[in-house]
Amino acid sequence: MESREGVSKQDIREQIWDYMESQNIADFPRPVHHRIPNFKGASRAAEHFPRLREFQMARTVKVNPDAPQKNARFFVLDSKKMLLVPTPRLRTGLFNRITPPPGATKDVLRKCATSQGVRNYSVPMGLDSRVLVDLVVVGSVAVSEKGWRIGKGEGYADLEYAMMASMGAVSQGTPVVTIVHDCQVVDIPDVLMEDHDLTVDYILTPTRVITTGCTRPRPAGVVWSKISCEMMGRIPILRSLRSREKQAGKDVTLQDEHQHAVETRSPHTAPPSAVRRPCDPPQPEVGEDVPSNSVYVGNLPGDARVSELKIALGERGVAPLWLTWQGPQHRAFLHYPDPAEAQRAVSCLQGLHLGANTLRVALARQQRTRDLTGGRVGELHPDCFPTI
Repeated sequence: MESREGVSKQDIREQIWDYMESQNIADFPRPVHHRIPNFKGASRAAEHFPRLREFQMARTVKVNPDAPQKNARFFVLDSKKMLLVPTPRLRTGLFNRITPPPGATKDVLRKCATSQGVRNYSVPMGLDSRVLVDLVVVGSVAVSEKGWRIGKGEGYADLEYAMMASMGAVSQGTPVVTIVHDCQVVDIPDVLMEDHDLTVDYILTPTRVITTGCTRPRPAGVVWSKISCEMMGRIPILRSLRSREKQAGKDVTLQDEHQHAVETRSPHTAPPSAVRRPCDPPQPEVGEDVPSNSVYVGNLPGDARVSELKIALGERGVAPLWLTWQGPQHRAFLHYPDPAEAQRAVSCLQGLHLGANTLRVALARQQRTRDLTGGRVGELHPDCFPTI
C-alpha cells in the first residue's frame, strides 16, 4: 500500500486497518482496528525469523505478546533460548520469562507461545533482573522500508524499549524485528517520527525479508517529558523506575509538570497569587496559613468515603503522607513532604472523578483553622499505595 503525504499517524493506522478488513487479510481477533493486527500468513512470515543470523546468535529474545508474533515466540522456545514477553500494558511489571515444563514437546511449546501459555508458564522479572536482551521483536500497524514504525497508538512498545534501555538490557546495537503483512509496508513521512519512536532493522512479511539499514538513534531511556501523570498512575513499574532515576539525579519532570512549569515561568503570566482559576478552593476571610505542601481536594460527593479517595489517589500514584478528611464539607486536604510533591499531585489529579463528581484540586492556600481541625485525620497505611 502507498501512504499519502500530509497524513497523520492515525490516518495511516486507519488506512491499514480498513484495508486489511475490506480485503479479508485480517485474522482473529477481529476487527483488527485499534490492535496490532493479526493477518493471514503471519505464520509464514515468522518462518523467516529463525533464519536470521541475529536470531541464531541470540541467547535472550524479547517478543511482544500479540497474535502475529505467536510463531516467533515458538521458534525462540524451540531453539532453547530465553523468551521474554512484556506484561500486557505493563500492569504488573516489565517482563515475564516463559519457562516451559521439563521435557516439553513441540505441542506444549506451541501452547507456551500463546497468550494463555504466557500466563501459565511464566516467571515475572523486574528492574533488578540484570538481563541482557540480544534481539527484540515488536508488533506494528505500519512500517516503512526505512525502518520507521507506527504502533497502535498507545506507546507501549516504545516505552518497553525505553525502559529496557534505562535498565541496561538493550543498547543501540540491539537488533529490532517486526513481523507484518506486505500491505503494512508503506511510505511513512519522516516528519511523523519523534525522538521516542522505536525503529526496526528487519521487516518480515509472508513474501520477503527487508533489511532497513536504519541508523536513526533509538531512545536511550525513558523520555519523562513525554510521560503523563495519568500513565504514571496506570503503570507501577514506571513509578519505580522514575523513583530510581530521580535518586540518581536525573531530570524526571513529567509531561504535565513540564507544561505547568512553562506556564508559571512565562513572563506574560501574572504571579500565582494574583491568578484565580475556577478550580481553586474558596479563600477564607481569616485563618491561618496551610503549608504550601498541602493540596485541597473539593467537590467530594456527599456519600464519598475516605477509602474511595485513597484508592483514587493510589491509581494516580500520588500517595500523601497523611490526609485530613472533611466529608461533610465535601473536601479533604492531602499533605506531602515538600511543595514539589504537592505540585506534582495537583498536576496528576486534574480531571479526577469520584462517583459522578469531577473533583476540584489545587494547592491549599489560607484555609480556616477549623479546615484542618474540624475533620478527622486518616493515616494512610504504606501498603495502600504503590511506591513512587
